[in-house]
Amino acid sequence: MNVQIFGKSKCFDTKKAERYFKERGIKYQLIDLKEKGMSKGEYNSIKQSVGGMDALIDEKCKDKNILALIRYIAQEDKDEKILENQIVLKTPIVRNGKEATVGYQPQIWKNWN
Repeated sequence: MNVQIFGKSKCFDTKKAERYFKERGIKYQLIDLKEKGMSKGEYNSIKQSVGGMDALIDEKCKDKNILALIRYIAQEDKDEKILENQIVLKTPIVRNGKEATVGYQPQIWKNWN
């Protein structure tokens, strides 16, 4: 298993996801979206795995201006704007190869091999 957790250091669910994998002795890599963020390739792979961009957007994001901008700009520009402003993503985003989840999803993770 090659688990990556994309999250924010102050996100409670990101910490819960870390604890979940740590308690089971599963190695994971934590990527802080505020410091490093995800690459375009990672983003596209995760977006495809979770069923599209809407599943990744955090409607409770603190930056309402960026959220509104993403909601109303042209469809072809949305991915680029999200990559520039990854604070609008729901966390944690947990990825294992081609599989990915958004939010705290232990019921799905336990079935990963």
